[in-house]
Amino acid sequence: MNRKLFILSSLMLVLVGFLFAQDLKIDYQVNVAADDPANYFTFTGPIRYMAAEKDTLDATTGASKLGSTHIFMPYLYDVKGKAVLPTGLRGLFLFAVAPKDQRIIDNLTVSKASNGVITVQYVHRGTAYKLVTDKNGKFTFPKGDFVRRTIGFIQGSNPQVIHTDFSADGTAAKVNWAKVWDANIAGGKEIKAGVATKTGEITDDNGVADAMYSWNGELQVTFDKNILKIAGGLTAVKR
Repeated sequence: MNRKLFILSSLMLVLVGFLFAQDLKIDYQVNVAADDPANYFTFTGPIRYMAAEKDTLDATTGASKLGSTHIFMPYLYDVKGKAVLPTGLRGLFLFAVAPKDQRIIDNLTVSKASNGVITVQYVHRGTAYKLVTDKNGKFTFPKGDFVRRTIGFIQGSNPQVIHTDFSADGTAAKVNWAKVWDANIAGGKEIKAGVATKTGEITDDNGVADAMYSWNGELQVTFDKNILKIAGGLTAVKR
């Protein structure tokens, strides 16, 4: 999407969403353990044409059939480019429309605790993300349990290089999630000689506090037999 269209779409979201209280509605399904043609990502919102109905992977092009990769972006930022949703959530949605090996490359990991809490973790282009539900299996907004951390880097299409603080062999496949989210392991470390990117601290991944608006509400998450589902609606609320 070009910058002018992005800005115009975001402005429409702010104006129309606030005036008519239209929701951003989400319906999503992904198999976290196998290639699955039943994967899909559906979303609708107050921006005309910025919607997709059961978008999925186009095996021929390797991209999403309906363009979710870019047309969802206006719901992620306000007109000043400030995040209003977790970037990790947007990345999670794209697993449903990405090539089948993406979940392996990014080590997409989902677990459900006995108390009902569902935890989603993955590392994409050197940044690790964690998204955690409440005991009712819900992601809550505008302030949920969403964090991220720089733990590696990627150059071009090469595999991710992960700092050995977080991966015994430096690969995404061997990431130790407990170490990634251990605040006692300091950031600021060189990952590879000659590469400027360094490890980071654990960072909140909710939308920023000074954004023009926030998305408020809940998304229901379920995880059963390797199928992760997310559904619900969010409302744009002016700050």
